[in-house]
Amino acid sequence: MAPVSKAEDAQNEVKKGEEDKKGEEKKGEKKKGEEKKVEEKKAEVKKGEEKKGKEEKGEEKKVEEKKAEEKKGEEKKVEEKKGEKKKGEKKKGEGKKGEVKKGEEEKGEEEKGEVKKGEEKKVEEKKGEKKKGEKKKGEKKGEEKKGEEKKGNTTELKGLESLAPLVRSVEETPDAIHAEVQGTIPHWINGSLLRNGPAKFEFGDTSFNHWFDGMAMLHKFKMEKGQVTYTSRFLRSEAYKKNSERDRIMVSEFGTVAMPDPCQNIFQRFFSRFEMIKPTDNANVNFMKYKGDYYVSTETNLIHKVNPENLETLQQVDWSTFVAVNGATAHPHYDPDGTCFNMGNSYEGKGTTYNIIRVPPGKSNDYDTLQGASILCSIAPSNKSHPSYYHSFAMSENYVVFIEQPIKIDLVKIVTCKLRGKAFSDAVYWDPKQDTILHLIDKKTGEASPVKYYAKAFSNFHQINAFEESGFLILDLCCADDGKALDIYTLQNLRKSGEALDKLYNNMSKVFPRRFVLPLQVSDDTPIDKNLNTRPSSKATCVKKSKTRVFCQSEDLHGDDLYQYGGLEFPHINYKRYNTRPYRYFYGCGFKHLFGDSLLKMDLNDRTLKVWYQKGLFPSEPVFVPSPNAVEEDDGVILSVVLCPSQDKATFLLVLNAKTFEELGRANVPVNMPYGFHGVFNASVQ
Repeated sequence: MAPVSKAEDAQNEVKKGEEDKKGEEKKGEKKKGEEKKVEEKKAEVKKGEEKKGKEEKGEEKKVEEKKAEEKKGEEKKVEEKKGEKKKGEKKKGEGKKGEVKKGEEEKGEEEKGEVKKGEEKKVEEKKGEKKKGEKKKGEKKGEEKKGEEKKGNTTELKGLESLAPLVRSVEETPDAIHAEVQGTIPHWINGSLLRNGPAKFEFGDTSFNHWFDGMAMLHKFKMEKGQVTYTSRFLRSEAYKKNSERDRIMVSEFGTVAMPDPCQNIFQRFFSRFEMIKPTDNANVNFMKYKGDYYVSTETNLIHKVNPENLETLQQVDWSTFVAVNGATAHPHYDPDGTCFNMGNSYEGKGTTYNIIRVPPGKSNDYDTLQGASILCSIAPSNKSHPSYYHSFAMSENYVVFIEQPIKIDLVKIVTCKLRGKAFSDAVYWDPKQDTILHLIDKKTGEASPVKYYAKAFSNFHQINAFEESGFLILDLCCADDGKALDIYTLQNLRKSGEALDKLYNNMSKVFPRRFVLPLQVSDDTPIDKNLNTRPSSKATCVKKSKTRVFCQSEDLHGDDLYQYGGLEFPHINYKRYNTRPYRYFYGCGFKHLFGDSLLKMDLNDRTLKVWYQKGLFPSEPVFVPSPNAVEEDDGVILSVVLCPSQDKATFLLVLNAKTFEELGRANVPVNMPYGFHGVFNASVQ
């Protein structure tokens, strides 16, 4: 209120001057006509100043600033003319007094203008300084909430290190390499960390376009009695074999379309453009288990059974042989008895549908793969010709939760990919005008809930956990406010450096953990337009809008300190004991770069962080391994593969105490590895 008070004081001084002048004019020094003119002009100025004062309160936009400056200039001109007239009128004995009064009035007007301007302009050189003070540390002058906004943006960074060495082709190492151990690898860790990811990005003079396209390489860090060995092999997929035989890209991937074979004649090349792109079997995303066997997967219908001991490729398996789906995620979920749930789309028969898949836990014989798999439930997309892309899904004790997000797939573009010479990625787009829809499917009956849960547009690749409690389903996700991540991770972008790399990172939306609370008991009697979340510790809201529609607003699962680490992705929990159950801790990578550059542990009791960070090092997704006979949730270790792009062959396996997040030891391996996706811990049979 200080600017208004000073303005009133200045106005009172002007009024007092008017009264003094009136008294003097009564003595014959002023004419009535001149007095009226002066009063009218002052009234206009006063009116303009009051209008200006109202307009300038809270004014921050440049357009409004220019208007204010123009008004101020006009007012000064009026004051200068008024001062000149006063000079002429007050020559008889009041010259000096008039000059003083004029100076005071002009000074008052200038001070008033400066006060009203406040944080905009005291002097031209200081323009915007108070705006800077109102923003968080690290913001530049002239930025409009670009640097330190919640829900996705972190401090703008400069001088990011080039990641090009982390997306470079490497050679496989099928013969075990003994790692050099620093510190201590706990002797009770008996098993292997299995990792998957792209590791070959060109064949001959043809190169892939996207990080997701590289040929799958399987990695194994075997730990036994405190010692560590490392092996790696390329997955012998059909894509890898065809590309290798011709030494050119023969199989289309997510971001790369294979061009017609130059060895074909002109007619064969022409007609090949009218064929549908065949799905790749380049399973470079994750390791998973079905019926006790290990498989590797991407997001097509083709997966591979592999030997976890020597990483050899054993068998290609086609989902569509067992269930009517054209693909499945690389992130299945498991019940305690080993029953597996997954999701996949189908594009035939009744049209596009999302399908919940159930795979039984037991094998009927040694050759059994996915026998007995069935469709638990099919869900129609909100737009059948533009279904949602999804990377994973969530599961509680009694429900599968499918997240239909506004990352959409244009099926017409999919069908015409080869004809247009465009890859699958060209058909995927973000539509922020659409809400995100959460579908609940009963795992026992296979029925989808008639109540749909809506939220504002967000994108999601990985879930943290989901559980039921007191009539609610609690859903914890890693969310971003746009769905452009698939466009960001091209190889061209990942190999940028300098200002181009900084700009790319600073303009991308960041991912943060959020919690949604879904009421399970919604009936005709449930009140409309009332927050149904009765959990006293929760800030999330869920409001019934109609008989079958509930709108949900999430709450943050973090404090402000997470912003300085760039958000959190690749979440992991103590899965075996706490998946589908109430839990306290989750782990992930901080992303103060395009790849994870820190390891984080979140305590949900007080939303506090524990952090492992060393400049220039890039850790992979953290995998939790429980200690023998563990009682507490975080009693165990965190395993992560750490890469160093600035040094040659500086890879190591990091082992952290999961409780304290202190480093226990590291196993250095003299190899180069590209940055990968996901992995699992495979305990050795005792």
